[in-house]
Amino acid sequence: MTQMQPEPVQVIKQRRDAALKALVEGVPYSRFLGVEFDRRGDELTAIMRFSDSLIGNAALSALHGGATAAFLEVSAIIGLSWSLLWDDIECGALDPDALVRGDLPRLPRTVSFTVDYLRSGLPRDAYARARINRSGRRYASVHVEAWQDNRARPFAQATGHFVMPRGDG
Repeated sequence: MTQMQPEPVQVIKQRRDAALKALVEGVPYSRFLGVEFDRRGDELTAIMRFSDSLIGNAALSALHGGATAAFLEVSAIIGLSWSLLWDDIECGALDPDALVRGDLPRLPRTVSFTVDYLRSGLPRDAYARARINRSGRRYASVHVEAWQDNRARPFAQATGHFVMPRGDG
């Protein structure tokens, strides 16, 4: 009886990284904002690098509320999409090369997105993590928190509701 050899860890990491990169690049507004994602296993942290163009109130030197909201929404959509793709990426059913070629899966569509601005965003890098409260075949609910220097002190948070993409294409 012949046993199949498991894939090398490096091959699996490359497949995950290629899939995530393609997914993020498939959301053009994330590039505009300069949002990147740091992946540790299945956990994603969104990073919005500071840029002067993100300042909304020059007198306070505070991040623009629209940039903050968009950062949270992009974090929620990518986090939700990543959780949907994770199993397919792990078993090799999803071809990361297809993602790189632009054959992206349909993304969840936002139904509602409520942002709570807890304090002014400072002129520095911001981080966010999405937590999926519920994800079904038709609907998902996601909570996102954004912080800068101290994760225990978020400057904004949001709750989003999404219509899930259908599996039929």
